[in-house]
Formats: sequence, structure tokens, C-alpha cells
Amino acid sequence: MNQIFAGEHLLPGQIGQSFVVLSFVGAILATISYYAAHHYSKNQILESKRWLSMARVAFLTHFVSVIGIATTLFYIIHSHYFEYHYAWSHSSRSLPTHYIISCFWEGQEGSFLLWTFWHCVLGVVLMRKAKSWEASTLFTLSLVQVMLSSMLLGVYVLGYKIGSSPFILLRDAMAGAPIFSRPDYLNFVKDGNGLNPLLQNYWMVIHPPVLFLGFASTVLPFMFAIAGLLTKRYTAWVVPALPYTLFGVGVLATGIMMGAAWAYEALSFGGYWAWDPVENASLIPWLTMVGAFHVMLAYKHTQHSLVSSFVLSIATFLLILYATFMTRSGILGNASVHAFTDLGMSGQLLVFLGLFVGMGVFLLIFNWKSIPKSQKEEATYSREFWLFIGSLVLIISAFQIFFTTSIPVYNALFGANVAPPADVLTHYNRWQMPIAILVLVLMVVGSFLRYKTTSSQVFWRSMSILSLLSVGLTVCFVLVSKIYEWEYIVLIFASMFGILGNGQILLKQIKKIKMAGSSVAHIGFALVMVGVLLSSAKKEVLSKNERGVSYGEEFNAKENAENVLLFKDEPLLMGKYKVTFVGDTTIAPNTFYRVNYKALNDKQEVVDEFTLTPNAQVNPKMGLIASPDTKHFWSSDLFTHVTQVIDKESLANEPKYKQPVSYKFNIKRGDTVMIGENLVMVEGISNDVPKEIRAKMTGEVQLAVVANVRITN
Repeated sequence: MNQIFAGEHLLPGQIGQSFVVLSFVGAILATISYYAAHHYSKNQILESKRWLSMARVAFLTHFVSVIGIATTLFYIIHSHYFEYHYAWSHSSRSLPTHYIISCFWEGQEGSFLLWTFWHCVLGVVLMRKAKSWEASTLFTLSLVQVMLSSMLLGVYVLGYKIGSSPFILLRDAMAGAPIFSRPDYLNFVKDGNGLNPLLQNYWMVIHPPVLFLGFASTVLPFMFAIAGLLTKRYTAWVVPALPYTLFGVGVLATGIMMGAAWAYEALSFGGYWAWDPVENASLIPWLTMVGAFHVMLAYKHTQHSLVSSFVLSIATFLLILYATFMTRSGILGNASVHAFTDLGMSGQLLVFLGLFVGMGVFLLIFNWKSIPKSQKEEATYSREFWLFIGSLVLIISAFQIFFTTSIPVYNALFGANVAPPADVLTHYNRWQMPIAILVLVLMVVGSFLRYKTTSSQVFWRSMSILSLLSVGLTVCFVLVSKIYEWEYIVLIFASMFGILGNGQILLKQIKKIKMAGSSVAHIGFALVMVGVLLSSAKKEVLSKNERGVSYGEEFNAKENAENVLLFKDEPLLMGKYKVTFVGDTTIAPNTFYRVNYKALNDKQEVVDEFTLTPNAQVNPKMGLIASPDTKHFWSSDLFTHVTQVIDKESLANEPKYKQPVSYKFNIKRGDTVMIGENLVMVEGISNDVPKEIRAKMTGEVQLAVVANVRITN
């Protein structure tokens, strides 16, 4: 007999789980129907149309079901139904609505659902736009949807877990806990676990949907490449795939840059790119998709690089699946700050990856001899040759990042003990900076050449003029920025070369605005490189620990030297700023610290004043979580964050009396020293000894002085 638990809302979960099953079944039917429509398309047109109609109904049913899952899950989270494990794990009553939205995709199940939703949207677009390619492309997409839908099933088959349902009840997920023996257990579940504090940022409301749309868009060139192999239309797929590939490049780049902006504003490392494995997992397929777009473009104009177009289009989606395995299998649990934990689906993720690796590799090998290959080599002074070289450089970049990022995977799968780089930033920059320089130069070289061939004299004359102008701009830039490291100077030159070269091309294309997209994109990339250089090479620490305060064992020597202790209402000079901690305000669970800045000129006059409010909380599971605040100027940013906070509860319970301790210092007027938890400032020294002290002096005393000190706790 089933036990009845008071207060549970079971109907939403039952509806949601029904949608999960329906979406899975709809994806299976769409896969079968689209394959049948593709199979009959050559000889039995009427039969093909019947299967095509059935496939569309099945896919739309799948889409409606996905919307039903999402709607039901959001309703559960927003209604604070903490009897559901997903709502309890990722939300709380104190969260505002926009962070409730972030709760939706914080967990694995929600992010899989978001990915599935975007595939559905792209599938509906292809239904209307793909025409003769619909059956063969949506067959592949529907098969992908079968695998993604299975990730939400949460059922056991022959002892193996298939997926993880977002509608599982808390008492089922935590079966065996004593509290669930009580029919009224919900009376004791007052609130949820809450959203990860690092994700309580407005970027986390908009960044994941854009990023997952970018992930989803990598399936587009993959689908067309597979369709080309399935239908034996080896050359026809490139042209319809090109705009979708460009769309994917743009959206995924936007998602990655949004993530970088979130890292810059929300994480305490003071930067936008830490070469974290999860960051790299999205960058690698973007690099290969950029390479795929360029070789596809070359093939469209010259019929060169068809094999490269196949390989890179297929590899891009496979790398997304590999990234999914890395970030969701738990392998990166100790290597990344924002990887998912293992939900027991590692085997299922491997099947997902293996299915499409096998599909892509098999179809390539099976059709290899039939794929047309150019017998004539590209001319050295041709655009297609340098587009291929540029794509090759991007592949080398992706491979280096892939190899290093995958070290935890090698160790886990093969029992190895390969150590990752001790200094990640230096390791990656040593490789990626020369590659960035090459890319900046090649994107100008390729743009100045025509397809087929170009006069070498015309080409070298243009390159010489551009090089001279770039050298002049580089010298000016170096003198102004005072960046003198030779590798940075080379990157500056390459960036100026990229801006000037593509700027010249843009001026020629100004009347043909549709042709100007590549120049604008290349100029944008060059400007990003300049920004990367300035923000990385010109970092300056203002908070120098000149008092010699030790902040404890959790601070290493570098951190100890680069943090200052601010006392309330005690101004401290940091660089050109007089900095004062004004006070704090607690809005649970965060405490906001008001730090006033006064910018001083050479005459010590205040020329600017502003207040920053970094916040922090001591999280029971994650320790100190600090979110910085940043003041943006046109040429710089002032980054302020909290590295240590007072535990007010333990301070309140601290005993009032402590055993006395003796200290000895050599000090002079104006000096400040730390004595225990007290700041002691020597304000003056005089020989005006009080009478009661003088009366006790013996004849042996030759000199008596008084120190006037001010003590602040």
C-alpha cells in the first residue's frame, strides 16, 4: 500500500514526465519517418511525401512536448514545490524571478532541455527552408533528439539508468533518509538549496540560452555534411549549409564572449578567460567551425577543399559531443570551477558520442572514393590556398587546446597520472599567442588575394605599404601604452596590420554592404586582440600590503602581498586613490561592502569620487563566495573584490578577555603597526611627562618621553 505524503503536488510532475516520454517517442517516430522519406525520395515520390508528412507531425509533437516539459518544470520551480528534487536543489524562496529563470538551466536536466529546445527551433526552420534537403537533414537531427530526449527519461532498463528526470521527487532521490518516513516531511522542508552564488548574476540569465543556441547550431553543418554523404550529393550540400554555418559561428562566438563578460564581472580572478576546461570545451568547436566555414567558402568559389569541408563540419559537432561528455561525466570535477557533477550517465554520454562518431567516420570512409577531389593544386597567390592555410592554423590551435584540456579524460579513462600544466595561463599563451599573430596576418593576406590567382607584384606592393603603416602605428602604440615585451610588440603589429588591411578592403566594399561582413568580422577580431593585450599586459595591483599584515595560512605569499585590510572610516592611499571602507549592508545571503574611492591629482586634490559595492557571503558548502564590483573607464577598469570577511557570529561568541601578549617595535611618529586585531598609530612623541609618572621616576632615569597613540579595533 502506497504511503500518502501530506502537501505534495504530484500532478505537475506526472504531467511533466508524460511530456518527457511523449517527446522521446516523437523523436523516435520522426527519425524513422524522415529516414523512410529519404529512402523513398528517388523512386516513390508519393510514398516519400506520406512519410514526410508523418515525420513533420512527429517532430512537431516532439517540439510541443519539449515546450510542455519546460513549462511544467518552470511552474514547479516558480511555485517552490520543494518536494521535487530539481526545485529543491537549484532554487529557494528568496530568489527574484530573473534568478528563478537561471535555476531552470543550472542543473544537467535543465541544460539538456534547453539544448533540446534549440534543436527543435532549428528543425522547424529547416522544415520551411531546407526543401529537398529536409528528409536527409532532419533524419540526423531527429536522431540527435532521440539521444537528448533519452537524457531526461530517468528510467531503469535491465539495471541500467537511462537519463535523469527533472521531475523526480525529493523522497525518491534521497530514499532512505529518516525524514521521509514521516507523512508530513514537507513541514520540515522550509526552503530549497538555492542557486549557486556565482550564478546569481544577470549574465547567467542571458548567457546560457545564447551559448546553448551556439552549441545547437553546430549540428547544422554536420547535418548537411551527413545528408550529402547519405544522398551521394557530395558537392551540392556546401552552398545551402554555408549560411547556417556562418550563423553558428556568430552565435557561438557571442555566447562565449557573454561567458567571458560574466567571468570578468562575477569571478574573483579578475579576468575574462582562465583557460578553464569548460571554457575550452566551447572554444575548440568554435575554432573548427570557423575553419569549416572558410574552406566551405573556398569550395563554393573554386571547387577546392571539399574533403576539408566534410571533415571539419563533421568534427565540429563531434567536438561538441565530446565537450558534453567532459563537462557532464564528472571527469572535470576537480579541474573546473563550473563543470557538472556525474549523474550516473557517463556510459550513456559515451554511447551518445560513440554513435555519431561511428556514423560520421563510417559514412566518410564508405564514400571516400566517391567524394570528388581537386586534381589541380591551388595557386600560391590565390585566396583559396590561404583560406586553407588559415583553417589549418585554426585546427592546430584547436588541437593544442584539445590535447591539454583532455588530460583529466586520459587520466580517468586509461588510469594514467599525467600532470596538467602548473601555470595554465603561461602554458596556453605560449602556444596561442603565435597562432593569434598568424591568424591576424593570414586574414589580411587571404582578403587581398583573389580566387584562382592574383598578380604577385600587386600583392607584394599592397603588403609592403600595409606593413610600413602598421610599423608606424605599432611604434606609436608602444610609446603610449609603454608595453615593451617583444612578443607583445609583435602581436600589436599583427593587430594593426589586421585593422588597416581589412579597413582598406571595407572602404572598397562600402557601396556593396552585403560584401563587407568578412572585413567587419576581421577588424572586430583584431580589436579584440588589442583589448586582450592591453587588459593582460597592463594589469596593476593597487592594493599593496605595505603594513606587513599577515592574513593567515589560506593566503599564499603573493596573495598576502596584494591584499589590504580596510578599517571602517580609515582612508588608505592606493595608487592615485584614497580608499575608505564606509560600511556594509546585509541583504541575505550577501553582504555588500561600500568602498569609497577618491581620485587625487598631483596636488592631492580630489578630481573624481565614486563608491563600489563588492559583495560576499560565507556559503555553507562553498566557503567564501565573493562577487566583485568594477568601475569602467574608457581606457581602464578598476576591479574591487573581497577576499576575507569577518565571521560576525563567531566574533559575537568570542570571550572578552585574553591573556596579555608583549610586542616590541622600532617605530617613529606617523608609523602604524598591527597589534593583534588592533591598528595602532603613533600620533606624536613628547617629553611632557605627566606629574604622577614623574613622581615615580628615580634618579637613574636620564630621559622620559610619552608616546601619544590612537588604537582602532
